[in-house]
Amino acid sequence: MVVAVSIKTEKQIAMMRVAGGLAADVLEMIGEYVVPGVTTEELDRRCHDYIRKVQKATPANIGYHGFPKTLCTSVNSVVCHGIPSSKVVLKDGDIINIDVTVIKDGWHGDTSRMYFAGTPSAEAQRLVQVTLDAMLAGIAVVRPGARLGDVGHAIQTLAEGAGYSVVREYCGHGIGKVYHEEPQVLHYGTRNSGLLLREGMTFTVEPMINLGARGVQQLDDGWTVVTRDGSLSAQWEHMIAVTADGAEILTAWPKK
Repeated sequence: MVVAVSIKTEKQIAMMRVAGGLAADVLEMIGEYVVPGVTTEELDRRCHDYIRKVQKATPANIGYHGFPKTLCTSVNSVVCHGIPSSKVVLKDGDIINIDVTVIKDGWHGDTSRMYFAGTPSAEAQRLVQVTLDAMLAGIAVVRPGARLGDVGHAIQTLAEGAGYSVVREYCGHGIGKVYHEEPQVLHYGTRNSGLLLREGMTFTVEPMINLGARGVQQLDDGWTVVTRDGSLSAQWEHMIAVTADGAEILTAWPKK
């Protein structure tokens, strides 16, 4: 089956760079508020107000397939799509992924990163670092002529080599004016397999890595995904563009 993947122009990628920069700025702003005792509802409110009032942009997640909030806040054993709530209070040592997507002038900027509330365990710190390294390893192999299987293979090799498992039910995705489009970006795979990458493709790389087994399950709220064995899970995400000689991270963290 041939997958139709949109190729963005330099002007369109410039628009995505703006949206991506805004999303990265939200995650930079919220970091100081991720502390023991804060609710994920409060983190969501701060980010919503920042996007609307300061950035003059639109939170993409609100109402997307019925999702009720600005952020996905995934704490400890939550793999992805955690719903911010006044009932979820961060404790000392918790790890949390905050995932945000901003729309600016019709273009999406999508990124997520990990935070520590208080002092994490050494085990948690290592999982978070290895997951970051795995994402960057996947991005590092992106260039015209490479294949998506190369990206997945790089991520899988690093994560499994560290003793962790890669979630397979959820993946990265193409993005632009459409939030989720082709291609599907798996975080596991075989070298020299899958879609041939071309300059102008834009997609996310966002591995979910579990401390224990890779099995996951969705909770009754229809969104929250957790590890089946209750083990910790971590995720990082960048939105990238394939360039003439590699990849550009469109959601680069602000240099502050």
